[in-house]
Order: sequence, then structure tokens, then C-alpha cells
Amino acid sequence: MSAPRILVADDETQLRRAVRRSLEGHGYAVREAEDGSSSLRELAVFKPDVVLLDLVMPDMSGVEVCRELRKASQVPVIVLSVVGEERRKVEALDAGADDYLTKPFGMDELLARIRVALRRGSADRMQASVIKTGDVQIDLERRDVRLNDELVHLTPTEYSLLKYLATNAGRVLTHPMILAAVWGSEYTSDVQLLRTFINQLRAKLGEDRDTPRYIYTDPGVGYRFAEPES
Repeated sequence: MSAPRILVADDETQLRRAVRRSLEGHGYAVREAEDGSSSLRELAVFKPDVVLLDLVMPDMSGVEVCRELRKASQVPVIVLSVVGEERRKVEALDAGADDYLTKPFGMDELLARIRVALRRGSADRMQASVIKTGDVQIDLERRDVRLNDELVHLTPTEYSLLKYLATNAGRVLTHPMILAAVWGSEYTSDVQLLRTFINQLRAKLGEDRDTPRYIYTDPGVGYRFAEPES
């Protein structure tokens, strides 16, 4: 089996090289890109399994790169940002990025995010009809949700929300993305509506908001559902 391919797109030479050395030491095949244009060229030639994409680059922003990339590929994208770039971070996620890391980041965290992205990009995930995470099991064909083998009674909207979160497990979903998917494009600014339903869903799944097991909050950005069991 060939090594997973990672494209590191960042204009900071030292960071790119440090990340490349570490990833290659963990068995990944890595290529570098120093700007947006070369990132898109490498996407076509290298065909990476995961892209690490800096938000600020000389010729194109990470948001612009992500929009162009999504026209040709569904490869998982992890954007790299610094503190204070929340607005751009949200724009990148809305443009199709899957996750983000805030600089400086530790290699253990980066490796964990890459593993999640690789699992999400596999065909097995797309074909799964039952998602099991901790004590929660979601049967997508039967529209059946169970907690500790006990049936959980959800309203149609609660189920739609849970399904959208769970089928995108591990991916950061912004407030507008979730609202548009579950309620429609006219609701994309109604964050309070989303918070209300998230709280209802958490209560029915028996989880504590302060120590969540299933639905994680990314402050100011959105929500992330826990990765299913392999």
C-alpha cells in the first residue's frame, strides 16, 4: 500500500520544512507549495490525500485556493491560521475546508487531525449505513437513533441535525453551513435557533455541555461531531 500523500501549502519556508520532515518521519509522502498557484498545480499533479493550507499566502488567500480547489476535488483540507483570523477561518470552512489548526500547533495534534481527515476521505465512510460513536448508534437507513441500546425519540428536525453532524463527523461545520443544510438558506444567520436545537440534542443524547462526548463546540465557528468507532 502506498503512503498517504500530504500537500503542505504555506509561505513560511521553515514551517513547511519542519512539517515535511516530521510527516515523512511518520511514513507520509509529502510535497510543499509556497503560494496559492503552486498549491493548485500540485493538487493536479501530486493528487494529495490531505491538504494543509495556510490562510495567508502571497498571491491567493487560503479562502480563494479552497474555492478553486473545490471545483475539481473533494480532498480533505485542513486550514492553518493564526490567532485573530477567525473571520477568514470561517470563510475558509464555508468555502469547503474541513478543519483548521491554529498556529503554533503541536505535531501530535496535527497528526491526529490528518488521521481523521484520511478516515473521512475513505470510501468506507461514504458507504456506512450505521454510525456508532461511544454509546450512540445511528442507523441511517432506518432513521433509528439509540443510546445504550435504548431508542432515542427525536423530532424530524433534531434527527436531520444529528444526521448532518454525524455524516460529517470530525469535520468543523460552521453555523451557516449547518443552518442551510438543516433549515434552508433563509436561516443561515439564525445562530440562536441552532444553539437551541444543539442543546435539545445534547440533552437527549445524555451529554454534559461542559464535557461533551459527541457534539463539540468550536467557539465563534460552529460544531464538530465526534469521530465514529473504526
